[in-house]
Amino acid sequence: MDTSTHHNLNDLFAQLGLASEDAAIDEFLARHHLSGDEKLARAPFWSDNQRRFLEQAIEDDSDWCEVVDELDTLLRH
Repeated sequence: MDTSTHHNLNDLFAQLGLASEDAAIDEFLARHHLSGDEKLARAPFWSDNQRRFLEQAIEDDSDWCEVVDELDTLLRH
């Protein structure tokens, strides 16, 4: 039985303290991008707390990991 929690982008943006409505997420993605080998958590647009959360999500392979990876991909397009 799968007891893991599946988060979506709206949940992640809320967790990061950002506006989490679809339109706000679309606007964020239009304004921010990652280039080349830039690490998601090292992008200049995150606060220290947001950066730590993103790093922990990946390092701990937490239930946030999948949606954090999705955000990383979206920021590279």
